[in-house]
Amino acid sequence: MNQSKSQMRAIGLAVAGFTFWVFTDSTMKVVGRSHLAPLEILAFMGVVVCGALAAWTFARGEGRTLRPKQLKRQLVRSCLDLVNNVCVVIALRHVPLTLFYILVFTSPMVITLLAVLVLKEDREKRKVVAVVAGFAGVVIALDPWGRTPPGDWIGYLACMTCVICFSFNMIWSRVLTRTETPESLAFFSGIIMTVAGGIAMLIHAEPIGGLLLAQLIAMGTFCAAGTLCFYTAVKHTSASNVSQYHYTQLLTGAVVSYLMWRELPTVWMVLGSVLIVASGLYIAWVAARKGGEGDEVYEHPV
Repeated sequence: MNQSKSQMRAIGLAVAGFTFWVFTDSTMKVVGRSHLAPLEILAFMGVVVCGALAAWTFARGEGRTLRPKQLKRQLVRSCLDLVNNVCVVIALRHVPLTLFYILVFTSPMVITLLAVLVLKEDREKRKVVAVVAGFAGVVIALDPWGRTPPGDWIGYLACMTCVICFSFNMIWSRVLTRTETPESLAFFSGIIMTVAGGIAMLIHAEPIGGLLLAQLIAMGTFCAAGTLCFYTAVKHTSASNVSQYHYTQLLTGAVVSYLMWRELPTVWMVLGSVLIVASGLYIAWVAARKGGEGDEVYEHPV
């Protein structure tokens, strides 16, 4: 009974965390329409996330979990994360929120391909079929034969860069999580975002009004809340179990997108997303049957 309650709590926290991350992306899309540069936006998010993680871990007496053990490797991973986050800001300026999620959820397929090329994992026909089906879903979702494709090529290119950086990041994290804690990975990425954004602001800073400042703080707060919910959920179950619920972002993202911008997903976007989600879930299922390949740390692309 206690184990069942623990699993249910983990599921609830996971769904809450991924929902908070949808709010993060939605707020970032609003902020992205301002005059602020991407690095300036990320500086505010980095400050809030680092502050929340530090307060949370020290309150639990786990401050040591924030300390990186392999500084150079963490720096490389955090730089990949920085490029990914910059591209997220750019992508959200050019594509609808729902389509953004459809495109970035191709990352499990790219990770599978990279695992074969970089980590020399076995090439399985079932995974190959799933990857091909997933990428077919991307083509369907983009509806290239339509008269008015959603978004533009700048947004598509930014999304694809996000996926590539995020996928390399996850492959690298499989190695790093042998010595580093998930908290330290997120905290160090926040530090790099804050430093890079701070340097950019020293070179050229745009004035920020009261409403924009409130939106920036809300964005960072949502991101921090999502991160804390995720890490708390992982304490009750494995990261692979929690990460299965990240596809709920497609639904919550579509709802938020409609409520805020009256954007409805097209029939092709729905059909494409079904193929992409089915492909990702099948890849996760195959990995779980092989004994825990899917237990690497999951991080939101933001």
